Amino acid sequence: MSARQPSSRRPARRPAGRRDRYHHGDLRRALVDAALRLVRREGPRALTLRAAARLAGVSQAAPYRHFADKQALLAAVAEEGFRAMTGAMRRAMSEAGEPLSKFRALGLSYVEFARGHPAHFQVMFGPELADRTAYPSLAEAAAEAFNLLVAAIADCQKAGLAREGNPEELGVTAWSAVHGLSALIVNGQLGARHAPLDELGERVTRGLFLGLGPRPA
Repeated sequence: MSARQPSSRRPARRPAGRRDRYHHGDLRRALVDAALRLVRREGPRALTLRAAARLAGVSQAAPYRHFADKQALLAAVAEEGFRAMTGAMRRAMSEAGEPLSKFRALGLSYVEFARGHPAHFQVMFGPELADRTAYPSLAEAAAEAFNLLVAAIADCQKAGLAREGNPEELGVTAWSAVHGLSALIVNGQLGARHAPLDELGERVTRGLFLGLGPRPA
């Protein structure tokens, strides 16, 4: 039997499949970015793993390498948002001076984050992720942001700038006011007849602190 001659045919070229772009581990990042684009364009309810895969340019099966379902992808987006927001609040507070200035800087940076990252904000506080217990790292990131507010109020109490009481309860009051303004901004509910957004943020944080201030004897 004669030796088999080498084939003159070139090996079949592997198609330039879309998935080849993600062999360095950036598939997760691409899917999160795609999810954010979908939320910006159509809202959180429009997000599906299939839609995110299509927008990221990968196969429909690819997202399951990182995310079990749509909720897991939303949780990743929300966690990223909370960590970025907390970082922004810490930076704003580090540039402020005394406790009251830190408290107000924290509130203003919250509003500014919502304005600059509306897609993150919608997912962070949307009904799709009302129960965060299934995602411990997300719950931890959300708690870190709230604890920063509680600590700022406690510092104001120690300085005699805020009334006595459970700082967590006062924190819910403060958060509700600042979050309400942020949600109105993100949802486009503040028109031309209202003050400029920066001025509104100043008003809300100033008025909020007057409400948390010490009660007259």
